[in-house]
Amino acid sequence: MTLMSPPSPGTQAPAAGPRLAEGRGPLSSAVAEALRSGGPPAYATGSVLKADPWGEDLQLALYLLYELHYRGFDGVDDEREWDPDLLRLRGALETRFLHALRTDLSDAPRTVEAAFAPLLVEPVDLSGSLSHHLETEGELWQLREYAALRSLYHLKEADPHAWVIPRLTGRAKAAMVAIEYDEFGAGRADRIHAELFAALMTDLGLDPSYGHYLDRAPAPLLATVNLMSLLGLHRASRGALIGHFACVEITSSPGSRRLAKAMRRCGAGPAAEHFYAEHVEADAVHEQVVRHEVVAGLLADEPGLEADVAFGCAATVLLEDRLAVHIREAWDQGRSALRSPLPVRAVPAAEPHGRRT
Repeated sequence: MTLMSPPSPGTQAPAAGPRLAEGRGPLSSAVAEALRSGGPPAYATGSVLKADPWGEDLQLALYLLYELHYRGFDGVDDEREWDPDLLRLRGALETRFLHALRTDLSDAPRTVEAAFAPLLVEPVDLSGSLSHHLETEGELWQLREYAALRSLYHLKEADPHAWVIPRLTGRAKAAMVAIEYDEFGAGRADRIHAELFAALMTDLGLDPSYGHYLDRAPAPLLATVNLMSLLGLHRASRGALIGHFACVEITSSPGSRRLAKAMRRCGAGPAAEHFYAEHVEADAVHEQVVRHEVVAGLLADEPGLEADVAFGCAATVLLEDRLAVHIREAWDQGRSALRSPLPVRAVPAAEPHGRRT
């Protein structure tokens, strides 16, 4: 058998990543310019400490830096992923973000039982639930906005959680791999959940390109994705990442059921409905596995991580609630929840599947 030599460096151009977003303040502009120019980020000393930890500037700067560990950006050298100057800035931004989270969660539960208990019971009053609003009275334009926002995570669904796998052992590791196997299509590329979401976007007349809606995504959405990246990239945060993952899986099934009904009611299309219908059954199973095998297995091995698991859960709830408030306030005022509205979707004379939008 003849062994093939590896390709020489530079003989094949890397696949183009998404377009680099425009900055929204001094920190994100410094990151964007550094990535474009290949130089270090230029920002004033002390500017990180003055930045709003929930604001557009800090959250976008963090998102841009984290994206270097996913698919990068078109025209940005892959080597910038480990650039010391960028990592130094990222660390400072993370410290600011984590401080804000821990301050707002100073009274949050510190045990798994207390953190998960409210999530295991369907609330009697769903008036504040975003998925309930979409199910009962949401309009197609709102479903399109919701999908555009969520695309920043769902087009890389399960990727940040995969970082925890080499940091687990035994029961926790085996169960986590089993769940991720489902998330990544169980061996079938067309069943990868990110691909199913891309099909949902196509049904809704949205651009399914990875990262396409970054410029339109507001800070409350960026924060939800940044939390996953932050926890995933730090081994010390493995407990918090498991808490985040458990929270997502526990709450996914009922929310997905409502969103599937919303897609059906608004005639969004079969792929749009299927994405959420798929999560109703799959995540109901995942919820049991993640609680009884992943979380229980991790704490059997490392009981000292219980407070971290609880923190990851509480931080997820906090950021999802902030996002829901942002979206509902915008919609209640009759305006877009995005930083700039989506183009109005043209209605063709006749669409397949007998639907019109």
